[in-house]
Order: sequence, then structure tokens, then C-alpha cells
Amino acid sequence: MTVCAVETAAEGGPMWPAPAGPGAFTITTNGAYAARLAGSGDALYVERWTLDGPEPYAVPLPLAQPEEPGTPLLPLADGRVLVARRVDGRRHTFSLLYPTGPETGELVLGAVEAPGTGELVLLPPSPDGICAYVMCVGQDTTTLWLVAGGAFGPEQVAEVRGRCSGGVWLDRTGRMLALDRRLDDGPVKAVAVDLERGGEVTPLLQITEDSHDRLLLADPDSGLLLIRSDAPSPGHDRLGWGVLGSLLPVRFPECLRLDDAAVTPFAVQPGQALLPEGCGVALRIDAAAGSWVGMWRPSARRMRQLGVPAGWLAGAGLWTPEGVLRLPYATAGTPCGLASLEEPDEPPVPEPSPVTGTGAFKICRPVPLQQAPLTDRRPAR
Repeated sequence: MTVCAVETAAEGGPMWPAPAGPGAFTITTNGAYAARLAGSGDALYVERWTLDGPEPYAVPLPLAQPEEPGTPLLPLADGRVLVARRVDGRRHTFSLLYPTGPETGELVLGAVEAPGTGELVLLPPSPDGICAYVMCVGQDTTTLWLVAGGAFGPEQVAEVRGRCSGGVWLDRTGRMLALDRRLDDGPVKAVAVDLERGGEVTPLLQITEDSHDRLLLADPDSGLLLIRSDAPSPGHDRLGWGVLGSLLPVRFPECLRLDDAAVTPFAVQPGQALLPEGCGVALRIDAAAGSWVGMWRPSARRMRQLGVPAGWLAGAGLWTPEGVLRLPYATAGTPCGLASLEEPDEPPVPEPSPVTGTGAFKICRPVPLQQAPLTDRRPAR
């Protein structure tokens, strides 16, 4: 499983933003394709990578008009790349790019206008590999739009009360989406949004009443959740883990806490059905000296810090089910490369008892989809 890097802050330390513009890299859920902005200066273009062959290779997808820096991109499982362009202050257009002989084909999908002074955010690749969603964040309401994969161009699929951020898929079908929501001036809480029921919202994380609880990553195979919360240290975010649907406490391992660097998970080993403690987790470590990789499993007490290839597209990578971490990189000599890192062989050591405060930190137990009642459900608004 892969996700884009997100902006994080180390406790008591500086904040490093996620990569933007040339070099920002997004990988499909199945790991077959990726996309980024390539080029330099004012000559930026979309570049699609193929990752599931014997060797990775890149295909440039330039158009007559260069792309703007920071243009959001999303690769689809069929090899096309979604491009979201800002036309004016609030209006965004969406197109699919694909190679066609020596040229670049473009299929225009339509446009979405963000309400008021709201922002528009492209959500991570959908697990089905076909659909693409954006989130329009208004002052009091967040709307979700299906911009690719629908029948009639962009269509609004959900409206959620409050200001939302983040975006993590909770299943393999693209039905359940987790968002970090703030209501009025209250704390940020992760909620689950059911896209097949008009955007019905159910609580997902409620560690303490006043804590800010955000979901960073979720692995549908094992149920492993990677969480950022200030519950153990109010005012200071900590990285923790829990299990979807479990009543066990959320744990905040000391080994994931670095005083002089920001630590952000970006990939989880897939295929570990019902074995969350054994999942490999890849972490991006950002410090003043640069960025490198941490490898960690919930069953271990230690995070292993490893060097990365020159030109690593920081914050991007994917695990194989066999436990190999593959990192994309680009240099002058190798414009499209994929390095493999294997976790050092070390027996797991049990994690110490969970951090506790004024009460046990618990993750709310969402109702399993097959048991979800059809009545007495609160609407999104």
C-alpha cells in the first residue's frame, strides 16, 4: 500500500512540507503505475512511470501548454494520468492524459468550482484504480466529487458537515473513506465516510475527548492504522498505531519519536491478512540534513534507519507482499530508477505496555460493513 507524503511536524521541532512541483510522486494502489511532474523551470510536463515490468520506465506526456508548478496528478490503473488544473481562483478542470503514438492524448472530463474561498484537494488513488475523487473544503462544509470513473463527468457524491483534510481509504473497493474533520472550533477527529450511502459519517477515532486524532495510513488487509494524535502529550503530536475494529488501546511507541526530525509513514506491507503486528511500515524521516527511510513493525521496539538512493523521490515507495521496500529515484544518469531495500534480519521484540494518561486510549469500533444497519443512521449534515 502507498500514499502521498503529508505535512508533518516533529514534536518540539521544525516542520518540513511534502514535496510539491517537479518530483512529487504518486503511485497507484496496485503499484503498477506512477506519475509526477518532470522538467524544469517553465517547461513542466507530466511523466508516467510503469513499475510492474522487469525494469521501470518513464513515458513523457507533454502538451503544447506546459503544466503549472504544483499541478496535482493522479495515475489510474489503466495507465492514464488525471491532471487537475486551476483555471481561475476557484474553478478547476480535469483531464486524462495518455500516450498515443508519439503524441499525448487528452480527454477533457469537466470542471468543478470550489465554493467561496474554499480549497480543492485531490484525494489519494482509489483502491479500484478507476475512480478519482476531489475534496472541496468550504468554511463549514466539505463536498466530495467523483471526477473520473463516472458516467457523466464530475458529479458530487457526498457533503460532509465541517472542514475536512487528509483522506485515507479503508477498504479495497473504494467505498469507505476516512477524513480528518473539524467541527466549528472543536478538535480534529477522524471519521469514516460511506460513499455508497450518500456520505453517511460515523466516528472512527476518539482517543480522548479533547485530543486531535488524525489517520495517516490504513491497511485493509491487516487492519493496521497509523495515527497522529496529541492525546499522550497535549499540544505535541505523537505517531501511534491501532487496529481497525479493535477495542485495544492505541499505542505510541517511543522508537517513532525523534526530537530533531519529522517522521511520516508512507507505505505499509500488503498481504498480511489479520496480522497487523507483523506489517512492515516505511517511514520518511526529514531533518535539516535531508531525508531518509525508517523501517518498523508494530511487533518490534526498534525503528531501523536506512540510507536511500541518490535522487530518491522523497515520501514515495511501495512494499511487496514479500517484505521488500521499493523506492523510486531519478538522477541525471538514471532518470527512472527503482531501488529495493530489504529489512535487516532481526527477531521481533514485544512492544512495551501502551502509553496511558487520564484514561485508556481507545479506537472507536466502526460497524463492519456486512453488519451495518440500514436504519437509524445519521446523515452527513
